[in-house]
Amino acid sequence: MMKSRRRLVCTSVAFLAACTSVPLYPPPPSVTQPPAMPPVPPAPPAPSPLATPPIGPQLPPPRVPRSLDDLRRQAAERMVAANPDKTYMGQPPDILLGIPVLEIELNADGSIRHIKVLREPQEAKECVQLAIDAVRRAAPFGDVRHLPRPWIFVETFLFNDAHRFKPRSLD
Repeated sequence: MMKSRRRLVCTSVAFLAACTSVPLYPPPPSVTQPPAMPPVPPAPPAPSPLATPPIGPQLPPPRVPRSLDDLRRQAAERMVAANPDKTYMGQPPDILLGIPVLEIELNADGSIRHIKVLREPQEAKECVQLAIDAVRRAAPFGDVRHLPRPWIFVETFLFNDAHRFKPRSLD
């Protein structure tokens, strides 16, 4: 008899607990948490290896070159204009820090298609990347679709001890 009475009491307590409106457990976390913060915008994508380095001074739009020689001259002038703190215009020193030579291939609109290193300095190898970055900052070089293909020019960079360059086309 004692067992059946105990069972009846336990069943009654369980029934009454289920019928009450007051929850026996704390509410789920979603109810007690403050409102969600707005989502954080995604980080900008990492630059690709062919991406243009940070832009220096704003260059005027390139003019349409009349010939491949004119293209090379205009490109050299744009490199100096786009890199004023990385160039010099005086006489090159007798002993240069490095002389990288780049072959620059263009698309029809004058944008860079490919840069090939033809000569790398033996000592100051960092000059190659400085020259490549200077070319990318100076691009585009004008619409070349009226010129004979391939749209390629070669530029020699004369670096002094201060890691400043002068395009050989302007010498």
